[in-house]
Amino acid sequence: MHTKEITIRPEKQDDYRAVEHLTREAFWNVYVPGASEHYFVHTMRSHPDFIPELAFVLEKDGEIVGNIMYTKAWLEDENGERKEILSFGPLCVAPEYQRCGFGKLLIEHSFEAARKMGYDVNVMFGNPGNYVSRGFVSCKKKNISFVVDGNFPTALLVCELVPGALDGRKWMYIPSTAADCCDDTAAVEAFDAQFPPKEKAWMPSQEEFYIYSHSSVIR
Repeated sequence: MHTKEITIRPEKQDDYRAVEHLTREAFWNVYVPGASEHYFVHTMRSHPDFIPELAFVLEKDGEIVGNIMYTKAWLEDENGERKEILSFGPLCVAPEYQRCGFGKLLIEHSFEAARKMGYDVNVMFGNPGNYVSRGFVSCKKKNISFVVDGNFPTALLVCELVPGALDGRKWMYIPSTAADCCDDTAAVEAFDAQFPPKEKAWMPSQEEFYIYSHSSVIR
């Protein structure tokens, strides 16, 4: 995709550090004091579930101000049949350009590429307020529960890239293990030390995230 000022293109190796810096800036103090998403991006690229064909950056006037990355994930029905699907994240937009529609452009561009690869469903964790206008619905509406405990997390969102791709069966969501790297606090801190110092602080968005991530849809 290319307009006069905006270009969306595949991520290149030369972009790696700029994307990690962007991710750090976009997520700093949003969900927790500090951030671990930039370390996730750094390690994701070498994980077997990473899909490099769906890693895109958005440039404005030649500067990377947005990006999106994907891993494989799976749905498993009651008979043990598995369906390979997608899960995107992080989806990043530089703080000064948020709420300008760049995230929407990245989602739409990458979804089109994903459809051409044969993928028809995306499931991810996120703030519903950011995604319901993009075609995402509660996992409850698509009979997709979380494999760990069988509930329907408020933040687990589903989008059919191809309408009707899900046929009403009960599914369990099985995410990639790519994000498990963020549980290693020492590794996250060591990686973060490679970047300019930033102050960790509490923000109201952290409480909002806590509520979404610790609640479930009952009916």
